[in-house]
Amino acid sequence: TSRGLRCDREREKNINTTYNGTTTMFRNKGWFSGGLWKPKNPHSLEHLKYLYHLLSKNQTVTEQNKSILVETLRSIAEILIWGDQNDSTVFDFFLEKNMLSFFLKIMKQKCGRYVCVQLLQTLNILFENIRNETSLYYLLSNNHVNSIIVHKFDFSDEEVMAYYISFLKTLSLKLNNHTIHFFYNEHTNDFPLYTEAIKFFNHNESMVRIAVRTLTLNVFKVEDRAMLKFIRDRTAAPYFSNLVYFIGKHVLELDSCVTHAEHGSSTRLSDLVAEHLDHLHYVNDILCLRIEALNAVLTDHLLNRLLVPLYVYSLVQGPHPCLADDRKKVSSIVSLFLLSQVFLIVSHEPLVRQLANIILNRDMKVFTARAKEDSASNKSDLGSEPEFVAPEETLEKSLETWTSVAPATEAGMSTEEQGCHGDPPHSNGSTAATPTNAYPPGHHPSVPCHPEDGDHSQPASSTDCEVNPAYLPDGLNITDEQKAQAVQRLNMAALEQLSQGWPLCERPFLAAILNALDCSENDHPALFALCLLYALGHNPGINRELLDTVLMPSLNPETKHWYNVALMDKLIQIISLSCKYGSKVRLATLEMSLLLLRQLATIDGESCLQDHHLAGLEQAKEESTLLLRNFYKSEEMFLDMFEDEYQEMKKKPLNVEYLMMDANLLLPPMGTPMSGVEFHKRLPCGEVERMRRAIRVFFLLRELSLFLSNDRETQLPLTNFSSCVKVDDVLDLNNSDLIACTVVSKDTQKIRRFMVIDVAQLVLVEPDAKRLGWGVAKFVGFLQDIEVTGDKEDSRCLHITVHSRGSASRNTSGPGSVPLLAARFLFDDHIRC
Repeated sequence: TSRGLRCDREREKNINTTYNGTTTMFRNKGWFSGGLWKPKNPHSLEHLKYLYHLLSKNQTVTEQNKSILVETLRSIAEILIWGDQNDSTVFDFFLEKNMLSFFLKIMKQKCGRYVCVQLLQTLNILFENIRNETSLYYLLSNNHVNSIIVHKFDFSDEEVMAYYISFLKTLSLKLNNHTIHFFYNEHTNDFPLYTEAIKFFNHNESMVRIAVRTLTLNVFKVEDRAMLKFIRDRTAAPYFSNLVYFIGKHVLELDSCVTHAEHGSSTRLSDLVAEHLDHLHYVNDILCLRIEALNAVLTDHLLNRLLVPLYVYSLVQGPHPCLADDRKKVSSIVSLFLLSQVFLIVSHEPLVRQLANIILNRDMKVFTARAKEDSASNKSDLGSEPEFVAPEETLEKSLETWTSVAPATEAGMSTEEQGCHGDPPHSNGSTAATPTNAYPPGHHPSVPCHPEDGDHSQPASSTDCEVNPAYLPDGLNITDEQKAQAVQRLNMAALEQLSQGWPLCERPFLAAILNALDCSENDHPALFALCLLYALGHNPGINRELLDTVLMPSLNPETKHWYNVALMDKLIQIISLSCKYGSKVRLATLEMSLLLLRQLATIDGESCLQDHHLAGLEQAKEESTLLLRNFYKSEEMFLDMFEDEYQEMKKKPLNVEYLMMDANLLLPPMGTPMSGVEFHKRLPCGEVERMRRAIRVFFLLRELSLFLSNDRETQLPLTNFSSCVKVDDVLDLNNSDLIACTVVSKDTQKIRRFMVIDVAQLVLVEPDAKRLGWGVAKFVGFLQDIEVTGDKEDSRCLHITVHSRGSASRNTSGPGSVPLLAARFLFDDHIRC
């Protein structure tokens, strides 16, 4: 009995062991994971069902299931991307089970950054890779995405912030005329994708700011009238006012950085200059979209809250009796630099023409309220005078205010009034009025909303300036015939008198620019003043009539009989100073002077210079030649330098846009290569660099002289490389003087060759075995690169070293450099040697 009982116990133990082992095996395979087994194929509808089951069982986030949730979220994105391309039933199931709602439930819990980051990353990857439009509509339905957008994440966490803004930017890339309705609710006038994103326009992380700018541009590009009306009415004024003030704060920081920075430690300065360029390109991108109602608001804020009160105001240094001393300003050098960038980048006509008119024709009264009282129609929307001031409230606060006030405002408006509330015209004959609630009550826009609408538009005045046909866009109530008549009314005698005696007392901003051209001490401000004048003349948004008011014709005017004599005198003075020994004029400044001179005094390539100005240029050219003579007799590498500088000048002509991107130019000019500044942007250091500079000055003035006389260059370059002999060329030697020699290299290898010497080259040839009197070039070297020494023990021997082309000019001919050839040449007798 005891034996039978023992057998029963062993049998029961074996059964339990088998059952537990089988259970363990099944559990390891995932067959008992909550009642549903895990499919082997991760890319299948069954696998998504399995993931849905996991989410359903883990809706409450705990420390124990965080890892499961993160892996589940990652897998869901992966299978949805696969299903988008391969199996439509995947999205059918995702939509049927409303799986995005699980994402929301997880977010609303205090799930911690680990789960939150993975959730945002999953959403970003998902929307970035979805290609099927129907699948995208599935994801955007039920408004879950907007709920995720407005969720209060912990943005103090950098990783959460990065994934959140990346998610918003990805969504903006999916916007079009159809998908916009998933984000903008016309009935509730709500657009969280846009309003939540612009709150981070001034985030301290540059990548976040860049993402916001990209998102807003993607939104503006969608041609949906209701959405654009919402942006203009509810967000344009607060967003643009805060953006403009943010740019201004960066400019003030840039100015402070210029004051305290030094060469070699100017990283922050470079970052600020790059940031300013980014902002200008962003503003220009908005303006180039030609959404005129938005452009009107943006132009007004730029002119009255940044460009005029900060940039233009800073051109004139020192106190002014009519203005308060506490006005913000930057140094004149920074002002010239920034204005140059503005005119090089921005080309929106209402903006650049008004700004150019103020710089060229207005005085300090532009900043006072008295100037506004002269013409009630010239009032700005933003107050009594242009002033750089902080907005009354933050952007977030403004958006909340507009959201609460606007519905009540619209409730009291009739349908017709709302239709006139700045909507784009319904027909070619209608005009668009600027939204009344985009500004404080009682103010009207100072810039035209639709300049391209021709005679139907009602042009408003520019900020603080009278309406003049010369300053208006080409399509604004003035024909080409009227423009021509306006120019003709300036009689010839008056023009000639103006060209000789040019009044500057009433044009302090223009006077400041011309005064900056004085290079007697250094050319620091002059370079930026030249770039500004160049940018004014080349900006496509500035009309010829405006430039002609100061006798500074644009690049290709139809008629040009005079030019600005005072400006020409300044340019020739800079050119003359650049030809002096020890000149403080950098090559970049000289090149800018020559570019501006060509623009100022040529018509269709023909010179219209007065005789005394032409004589001044010829004298400067002679001085540059005399300066060059000081070097060519004393410097052994003069020819190398001469050739290299010419090739460099032709290969890399000055690019003004790139020049004005260099933050190092804001610092005082340096005279050392240790600063890292390019040679043409700094002063020369040592005799070799002075020679390089003298050569380049000679080339530049020679080129100008040939241009003005309408002649072609026939003597440069000295070496025509296309006609030079190259290695392995087959040469006809029947009419050549051949000198037989034996070339003994350093490893004592002896090679029999024939030496041929022409005007510029030494060639070692090997007779052609196929054709008598012909040979194959085996080595080629330029005569100017050759060093020859005799052998004291053998009169038939010469030691010849051929350096690489231009090695002397690059200071590489020292002991560490490797010559092209270094060998002993044995000739048949001492006569041939």
